[in-house]
Amino acid sequence: MHKNADKATDLLKALASRNRLLILCHLLDGEKTVGELAGLLELRHAAASQQLSLLRKDGLVTGRRDKQTIYYSLASDEAEQVLAVLHKGFCEPPKKKNRKSGNPRAKPFPCFPV
Repeated sequence: MHKNADKATDLLKALASRNRLLILCHLLDGEKTVGELAGLLELRHAAASQQLSLLRKDGLVTGRRDKQTIYYSLASDEAEQVLAVLHKGFCEPPKKKNRKSGNPRAKPFPCFPV
């Protein structure tokens, strides 16, 4: 139980960083290079690389080398499950009932990568 608690704590620490959370969210869509992630997050290449290094150290991402380019992807099923819950809670429009008609209506809600 203690080992799992340590692993969960490491995951939550990684998700507590806005940039690392956004990197993981973008990697849900598939593998990306440091340059692609830096562009999506409007970060310097070095800053994105540093965040990826921390995520790799925690076992949350893995890299695949193709010549001189490294493609990063999610490496943790647990992280993917937690991100799916966060996506559902923060990125999908909540369903509310219209009091007059009883019909559900969606309220716009921004997602992390926006």
